Amino acid sequence: MKTESLIDMLARQAGPAPRAMAARRLTPAVAGGLVLAVAGALAWIGPIPAELYADPGPWIKFGYAGLLAAAALWWVARLGRPAAPVAAPARVAGGVVVAMLLLGAAALLSVPGDERMDTLMGHSWLSCPVSVLVLSLPTLAGAFWALRGLAPTRLRLAGFAAGVLAGAVGAFSYALSCDELAPSFVAVWYTAGIGAAGLLGALLGPRLLRW
Repeated sequence: MKTESLIDMLARQAGPAPRAMAARRLTPAVAGGLVLAVAGALAWIGPIPAELYADPGPWIKFGYAGLLAAAALWWVARLGRPAAPVAAPARVAGGVVVAMLLLGAAALLSVPGDERMDTLMGHSWLSCPVSVLVLSLPTLAGAFWALRGLAPTRLRLAGFAAGVLAGAVGAFSYALSCDELAPSFVAVWYTAGIGAAGLLGALLGPRLLRW
């Protein structure tokens, strides 16, 4: 068989890399990052008072961060497999963010006009995104380690998705220590921290994920 014919046959029969490989590398990386982020949040800031769990605020934060982390994990796993489709997980991740923004906007509109700015800013708007970003770093390092053992071809996008995953894990961990309860605060400032982690991943992706 001619070389050109062999290459053409292999190219036509090629498909996504096996899913099991991505799962084997990403699962311990994300689990380890979550443990470190939770431990860091509790040691650095401390836990919120137990009575706050009677309010829906903490559960909204956990739900938002958890759903986004699940969608981003799916996205990263796809990006680590050449030829795997990535549109569906990207749409799901984007849908989670949009849903949180809509929830935050609706909640803010229900607040009297003269209280809206205080509700939106809370008392920790400046430190919240920074805390989420810092707590995302263990998971970002683990996700990059996992991707380097896979075969990403869209390096900047893979880095961005890894950053979103790490940011969501960081946000979940920070929620254990954050006493802000307004959905509008979560929609803006948690998302800002997650976005910062995504941008950091996008910047590092082409440098650190190159084969």
